[in-house]
Amino acid sequence: MKPTAARHPTTVSTASTVSTTRTFPTARTARTTAATERPAPARKLARGAGLGVLLALLATVVWSGSFVATRDMADTVPPVQAVFWRWIIALAAVAPFAVRPFVRQWRTIRRHLGFVATASLLGVALYNTLVHQAGLTTSAANMGMIMAASPVIMAVHARLGGERLGIRRVLGMLVAALGVLLLVGKGSPALDLTAGDLWMFAAALSFASYSALLKRKPAEIDGLAFLFTTFLLGALMLAPAYAVSLAVQGGFTVGVPTAGPLLYVGVLSSAVAFLAWNKAIALIGAARAGVVYYLQPVCVALLSYALLGERLGALGVACMALILGGVALSSAPKLQASLKQGETPR
Repeated sequence: MKPTAARHPTTVSTASTVSTTRTFPTARTARTTAATERPAPARKLARGAGLGVLLALLATVVWSGSFVATRDMADTVPPVQAVFWRWIIALAAVAPFAVRPFVRQWRTIRRHLGFVATASLLGVALYNTLVHQAGLTTSAANMGMIMAASPVIMAVHARLGGERLGIRRVLGMLVAALGVLLLVGKGSPALDLTAGDLWMFAAALSFASYSALLKRKPAEIDGLAFLFTTFLLGALMLAPAYAVSLAVQGGFTVGVPTAGPLLYVGVLSSAVAFLAWNKAIALIGAARAGVVYYLQPVCVALLSYALLGERLGALGVACMALILGGVALSSAPKLQASLKQGETPR
């Protein structure tokens, strides 16, 4: 009896010891692993969101300069001819990097040709023609400031697509829009618009629609291949109008006054800025990239001050403060909420 009694407690104790040894390290290991892995997605989202904002800002700054270049060409290069050569130059700039992806993905592009053609019409052919047409009868500053209306249209597209904007985001957009309106109206909400200003509002509608469309870009199409295809189709769409303009208005003299602005809008404003903007939308979405685009009037004002010596004045500083405050109010809370919830910013 005694040996039996002695063996029984020993068996229970051994089982208990084994159970204890197996259970606690496993739970501790799970907690350690979870603590180690949890911050990684947040860090990745923060890097992606930060890169998206920087790319949207890069495109915005470059496009701000393009309004100055466009206005500079208005008296020497007919609008359609300027736009046509802009995309020929842009094609030449991206061809060394994009031809191979374009050829490799041609079958995929052909399956989505309707989508790509629509993007080309809105973002390449129509938008830029309207901008150059506006440059005939309005100032570069007005062009930049009116284009800042496009984020409102982007937000409307996003809401119609089912995206929730949130109170702070809408409030921030309204504050930034008020700053733009006061800047355009020189302190008064009543606007005295020229024909060029109306062309620019049409351009803003076209660009905002293009940006909203990018959210549905097929993921299997490479970014460079997509860019090259839209440039190519846009140039082909403009070719008939270019031929008519050439026959009716004649050509233009190629020289330093025309070559410099054409190279700027062809290489920087087209190839570099469109690639940066498309990538930004893929990372943070059209509506949030549109909030960054509100900074364009600020960029135009600063460039005018640096290059042309135009003083901003108290009104300009106050309007820029409204725009910057609206951008900060609209973008920061939403980004923080997305990171806390582990969602991809869109």
